[in-house]
Amino acid sequence: MTNIPETGRTPRVQIRLVVIQILVVSLLLTLGGRLWYLQVRNGDEYAEEASGNHVQQVVQPAVRGEILDARGVPIADNQTRLVVSASRTELMKMKDDGAGVLAKLADVLGMSTKDVSDKVRLCDSKTPQPCWNGSPYQPIPITDEATPKQALQIRERSEDFPGITAEPTAVRRYAAPGKSNTAQVLGYLSPVTDDEINKAEDTDSPFLRSDQVGRSGLERTYDKQLRGKAGVTRYEVDNLGRVIGKAKSDKAEPGSNVVTSIDARVQAVSEYWLNDAMKKARDEFDKNTGENYKADAGAVVVMENKTGRVVAMASNPTYDPNAWVGGISGKDYAKLTGKKSNYPLLNRAIQGQAAPGSIFKVIPTTAAVNAGYEFNGRYPCPSSYSIGGQVFKNFESQGHGSISLGQALEVSCDTVYYKLSHDEWRKDGGNKPAKDPKDWFYKTAHQFGLGKETGVDLPNEVSGRVPDRQWKKDYWKANKDAWCKQGKKSGDYAERIAYENCLEGMKMRAGDSVNYSIGQGDTLVTPIQMATIYSAIANGGTLYDPTVGKAIISPDGKHVEEIKPKAHGKLPMDAALRKDIDGALADVATKGTAAWRFGGWPQEKIPMHAKTGTAEVYGKQTTSWFATYTKDYSIVMTISQGGTGSGASGPAVRQIYNAIYGLDDSGNQDLKKALLPEPQKSLPKIQPDGSIDAPKVKPYKPGKPKPPQEPGDQQQQQDPQQQDQDQQDQDQDQQELAGAPAGWRRD
Repeated sequence: MTNIPETGRTPRVQIRLVVIQILVVSLLLTLGGRLWYLQVRNGDEYAEEASGNHVQQVVQPAVRGEILDARGVPIADNQTRLVVSASRTELMKMKDDGAGVLAKLADVLGMSTKDVSDKVRLCDSKTPQPCWNGSPYQPIPITDEATPKQALQIRERSEDFPGITAEPTAVRRYAAPGKSNTAQVLGYLSPVTDDEINKAEDTDSPFLRSDQVGRSGLERTYDKQLRGKAGVTRYEVDNLGRVIGKAKSDKAEPGSNVVTSIDARVQAVSEYWLNDAMKKARDEFDKNTGENYKADAGAVVVMENKTGRVVAMASNPTYDPNAWVGGISGKDYAKLTGKKSNYPLLNRAIQGQAAPGSIFKVIPTTAAVNAGYEFNGRYPCPSSYSIGGQVFKNFESQGHGSISLGQALEVSCDTVYYKLSHDEWRKDGGNKPAKDPKDWFYKTAHQFGLGKETGVDLPNEVSGRVPDRQWKKDYWKANKDAWCKQGKKSGDYAERIAYENCLEGMKMRAGDSVNYSIGQGDTLVTPIQMATIYSAIANGGTLYDPTVGKAIISPDGKHVEEIKPKAHGKLPMDAALRKDIDGALADVATKGTAAWRFGGWPQEKIPMHAKTGTAEVYGKQTTSWFATYTKDYSIVMTISQGGTGSGASGPAVRQIYNAIYGLDDSGNQDLKKALLPEPQKSLPKIQPDGSIDAPKVKPYKPGKPKPPQEPGDQQQQQDPQQQDQDQQDQDQDQQELAGAPAGWRRD
């Protein structure tokens, strides 16, 4: 048999082998290049992504520190509640994504299925509250108000509720000891946002997605100290989200405790009498508007004179801060923020702005003396004062003859200040001001700290307003177009004012200056500003930053950081002038416009100083102001649309002092009943285990106040010139000051 060589096939096989070799080498080169790219070029990036994809963390929230009053009484602490939570990871493994389980859970908890479902959905830019802003691997709380019976049902029927837990958990509680609400001072918590997480990422206090953060009040100011450090356990998971092992675990560290200068007992008293004053004001008829006073908002501040520490701060209307615990419902949120709510979240002690009326007069009195006028000189107090045909009236056109500046404070004589401010306005050039006008009345207000924040350790304080020349120019530029559009030369009052403002709103007119001199016009102050000023008069002239925080105490009690009082200025008055003003304010309380509210007061033992104020803004009822101080404390109260200073706020302020010093309405003192006859200096006692002694606080039970002597009856025993001008104010017909700013006062 002859062998035939396969010479034709050999080259084809070789070609195929070469092609295959080339393909294999190309494939190896491609794979090698890709491997180099992944492991060398972008190795760190993909390693990080791979780690993130396979390691998830579960957070154990830190126990938030407590907020305590000056004696150690918790006003914000933590309470163990039965919290029902859902594991979103487990729910997503079910065919219906857990909808059936959530429906059964809603039935047990007495909630709607929608409310429960909304709780477990994840937050994003398109998802409204409620939703979950934390890690999807974290148990998501559904409610913190489960009953033991509901928790038992869930736990005993675990096969019906896969992924659902019911466990005791510490949640925030606003304790309201002695019925002291303290809502706006304390603030509230809500989940941290993505923006906050990003901003805090490189700081020494970064956020976790599960963190609750302080949104207002002390909860916000001292959030870093109160929050502590959450515990984090990291789990390895596969691509289906199943846990395959534990990577690392860090223990939670509880937050520090914040001791405040608030006294829960005085706080309860202040809240009670502010609310009582507002209710009584609503029962009073306003002859000027033909209806009862609305008394729609108010605030009161009790402050230590020598430190600036806040003993009590109340704002009305108020709310229950516990509404935010566990996530606020849409219904409750609407109640707190809707147009009909009157905005109870506002802390009107630091955010409420109004014209101060006559409690402002300590400032123009100081300005006049610094401008060269004698405190004990004689100044005419006629029934009215005219400027270019415009008549600015005193109380019911009543004159008091020639009086000193001290007596002008005592009887609250407007016309004395009208003339002083008008004279200074003319010295500064009038409508054609000098290049560098002295502007004593405006400069002095700034020196008293008005027109800027006091520095109180609470967020979102407003600055008020001193309507000086620069403000007039800026305001005119911002509003000129609107004024010119609205104004009419012969229209109604508002249209005439708009017309004049359009033409010369940038000028400091004579009417502006005289209105400003009695705390009216465009002047705005806050209660905390006026409390700071009256405290400074009482302490010798130091303007302190008001403070609520007093100390930070570590969880174990071993580290105490005291918050020392700080000053931001001195009053622009020497010792002699301060003494003169101090004496005049004492006369206000004993024989002036506030005397009928301090009948029987032990003046020799506890000297009282006061100033009443009744401010008016066009289109609204009068704002009541009452500013007072003793050697220990200053109390300032205001009620929007509440009537006169002594008539509406006066009785409430007297009752607060009675409770503090243990006085009855006749001035008899019982120190056993006195809440705080001297300011609290020491910090609460700390036990070896870090716990803080907390005395019990009984709910405040007010006695029935003795009816005050009416001003008219009292004046039978006094000089007629010393009648209560604020009370007479109620009987005066509303006057219109043509050419004056929108805010004006009848006083």
